[in-house]
Amino acid sequence: MADVTTVQVIANGPRNLVLRVTDVSDGTGLAAMKIVDAQSMAFSVGGAVPGVHLTVRRIAYDVHGMVARLQWEATEPVDLATLSGFGHLDFRRFQGVPNPKVAGATGSILLTTMGAGAGSAVTIVLEMIKGVPQA
Repeated sequence: MADVTTVQVIANGPRNLVLRVTDVSDGTGLAAMKIVDAQSMAFSVGGAVPGVHLTVRRIAYDVHGMVARLQWEATEPVDLATLSGFGHLDFRRFQGVPNPKVAGATGSILLTTMGAGAGSAVTIVLEMIKGVPQA
């Protein structure tokens, strides 16, 4: 058996993207699972994908029985946040956390769980700005 992970699109407008990610673990955990595909045409604006223009404005989370690690996808993934317990990280005051634009950066976000036991769970809501230049 494997972890049961779902990614739900809450809002997908020309500027904002909000996703809810849930994972219920069977004890195996997740390793660098792509939860936000910034190269997906599903999130495009006028035919342009967000890619490295994606910015994280807010993270709300509820993590029990494990630790969740969010990373920007790149040749060498770059840490975005490490989450445990519950709470929120609000980056709106300074317009969010931009993609670091390092070698191989795609703008996508990866999820890794650590110390997951059977029945442990994580729920993460990511509020993002696409940052795609509009005509």
